[in-house]
Amino acid sequence: MRLVPTLSGVTIIATQALTKTYGGGVTALSDLTVDVDAGVIGLVGANGAGKSTFIKIMLGLIAPSSGGVRVFDLDPVAETDKVRARVGYMPENDCLPPDVSAAEFVTHMGRLSGLPKTAARERASEALRHVGLYEERYRQIGGYSTGMKQRVKLAQALVHDPDLLLLDEPTNGLDPAGRDAMLNLVQRIGNEFGISVVVCSHLLGEVERICDSLIAIEGGHLLRADRISAMTAASDVLVVEVSEGQDELAAALSEKNLRVSKDGRLLLVPLDSETAYDQILQAVADLDLPLHRLDQRRHRVAELFTTKKETADV
Repeated sequence: MRLVPTLSGVTIIATQALTKTYGGGVTALSDLTVDVDAGVIGLVGANGAGKSTFIKIMLGLIAPSSGGVRVFDLDPVAETDKVRARVGYMPENDCLPPDVSAAEFVTHMGRLSGLPKTAARERASEALRHVGLYEERYRQIGGYSTGMKQRVKLAQALVHDPDLLLLDEPTNGLDPAGRDAMLNLVQRIGNEFGISVVVCSHLLGEVERICDSLIAIEGGHLLRADRISAMTAASDVLVVEVSEGQDELAAALSEKNLRVSKDGRLLLVPLDSETAYDQILQAVADLDLPLHRLDQRRHRVAELFTTKKETADV
């Protein structure tokens, strides 16, 4: 497995007015135009937004109704084999044979990718080691936990040393510890192996945690495509958290002519003046309260969809 940095600024996926309409007039993607640079990319949207359709088109499994898509400047419809030689795919659903070992299955998938028998066996062992299943590689998959099965799916996507991974809901069915482990593994693959990764997910917090950039789709339309850092930039709002005396602090800040609102345990204060920090600190000290947090609030990816909905409701 390569241990080189991913090339930033290199376009790996490009679409132009990409549209897919199924029988019955159901439009899964509509006029989608976007360029995707190398890195760890989040593909987000609610269930039914068009994410899985987009992945299937990139793999050449289905053809677009109109428009076009290029993956590494290749046409997935006309050059399917060339695309799949450079792309690894981890499906969402459980699709593993229960009565074979992980080593056998991943080796088989390597052979299907065109690797010679010996190379496929060696690559399978290497891929299973990278996903943390080396010691368990000869056990039958049917005896694996859900987390182990997800890792097998990831290993088979990695076995032919692709340039791009398409991961469809990689944390599906995992408990919190399993999700953390899978996300750390995906982030490591993107950062250390020189492999770009598209993480298809409806869990926005996970995408925000590990991705460099994001493509947000809603109802088959592109909502926004940008760097995560641009979407989660600090806002002009201060977040204040104290373990007790929240109401007293809110009243004291209001007396200082600061606008205060509540968000659960947090007090939100617009950064309207250069003295806001000092006024908050002085109020906390005067009330002798334990201050846990005072910093600028950062936007969240989820606000993309909230803002769109609020605009539509107006």
